[in-house]
Amino acid sequence: MAKELKTNAMRFLDKSGINYEIQVYQCDEFIDGITVAEKLGQPADETFKTLIAQGKTGSYYCFLLPVALELDLKKAAKSVGEKSVELLHVKDITKVTGYVRGGCTPIGMKKQFMTVVHNTAEALPLFYISGGRIGTQIHLSPSELVKAIRGKFEDIVLE
Repeated sequence: MAKELKTNAMRFLDKSGINYEIQVYQCDEFIDGITVAEKLGQPADETFKTLIAQGKTGSYYCFLLPVALELDLKKAAKSVGEKSVELLHVKDITKVTGYVRGGCTPIGMKKQFMTVVHNTAEALPLFYISGGRIGTQIHLSPSELVKAIRGKFEDIVLE
């Protein structure tokens, strides 16, 4: 059996001493998070997507939220102390994060951005996030992740 190639995200978790499990699925190109959750039999409310936004100040921010929900840009901006934020255009994701669309994760990016995780994750013992490449998910503790990346939990979704 071929050795699993580690992503930057996995190397970061290893170095930080955070336990995680890897889930892989067959996929050659981007598919949405709901489809990923269905493919792997994961609950959608425990499967989180990573969105990157840029604030009025020019700073970049990372937001994690359940795959079936939508980011509330006003709440997101308030959570990071910005007047407003705009989602990063798909063509800029790799340049800014080092990851491709569908493989973007809050850990192991070119630079660690301030990260806000939707507060429903705070009550979960484990959740799923992208593993740093298309076809890979990481199952880990939200509280351990937030502590390791100095993130925070807040309500950032549309009601």
